[in-house]
Amino acid sequence: MTNRHQELIRLKIDSGGEVQMYLSQAAPQDWAVVYVHGFGSTRGGEKALALEAACARRLLVEFEALRVYLAGRGIHRLCPYGSSMGGWAAAWFALQNPQVVAAVAVVAPAFAFLRGFWVRLTDAERAEWKRIGRLHVKNQYIETDVGYGLAEEVDDYPMERLAAGWTKPLLIFHGMQDDLVPHSQTLAFVEKTNCPHIELRLYKDGDHRLLALKDEMAEAACEFYAHWLAID
Repeated sequence: MTNRHQELIRLKIDSGGEVQMYLSQAAPQDWAVVYVHGFGSTRGGEKALALEAACARRLLVEFEALRVYLAGRGIHRLCPYGSSMGGWAAAWFALQNPQVVAAVAVVAPAFAFLRGFWVRLTDAERAEWKRIGRLHVKNQYIETDVGYGLAEEVDDYPMERLAAGWTKPLLIFHGMQDDLVPHSQTLAFVEKTNCPHIELRLYKDGDHRLLALKDEMAEAACEFYAHWLAID
């Protein structure tokens, strides 16, 4: 079995705080697969670990810090793999940085993440969020607090603009029983974009997390990346 170099890296970002990156390499390459976890998740989640085995602005700022760091390590091409909100971040990063992204794979991508999050709140909830600066979010998957800065970016990342400008090879996995990010949003995105290199895999009994399919998705994503890295 190939020995892997594993390293936890912490990068300071201009807006404050830091972004953590877990780097796993078997041998030096000029490309890297970047796992972008979902809202409230961590890089140690099951889909992130399966991917390693197989092969609102702050998020994008963190992604850019990661890109710059990897470029300094000789890695100039990225293959983002995003789950849920991470799919949103991976997609917008690819749109804004097409020169460094070879291909993208996403699981249950929340392409309408910011707008969808906002419209689900009542006027009273929005006002209270603005007043105290934080919103407590709890569902069957996570429990966390969200800063009001997220609300201020609602109109900055419309799904329609993402779809209209999309040009990169894209592999999408989505469960049709997803009760958090409806697969109809993904279908709407695919219908709105003119990019020919989009592959959509729908799972009739799949939920939001698709954990039972984590290995299958990881392998498919690696094959997808290998194909487009050879062409890119």
